[in-house]
Amino acid sequence: MVGGYKVVTLCGSTRFEQAFREANKRLTLAGNIVISVGLFGHSGDDEVWEGMDEGTLTQTKLMLDDMHKRKIDMADEIFVINVGGYIGDSTRSEIAYAEAQGKPVRYLEP
Repeated sequence: MVGGYKVVTLCGSTRFEQAFREANKRLTLAGNIVISVGLFGHSGDDEVWEGMDEGTLTQTKLMLDDMHKRKIDMADEIFVINVGGYIGDSTRSEIAYAEAQGKPVRYLEP
């Protein structure tokens, strides 16, 4: 907690940009500090990848994955954006990481 507020990190596929925005708003209004993704590489921020060679692309994706785990480190819990029950490999990795750190995991959908 920070200043009496629970810190929640959002996890999930960046293809669900609108669901991220709605969860961020709802959780913030419920009195949480929300940490989200920095970009939506699967739905709207495609220009980020334009012109990157394969090596740079791989390194950038690894950096972003690691950075998101650091965001999980800062959180009291994670909230998984699992629209339609979808949980991809990166999100599964983040859930496993959070659980290994003893962080509670909540889901948008059961």
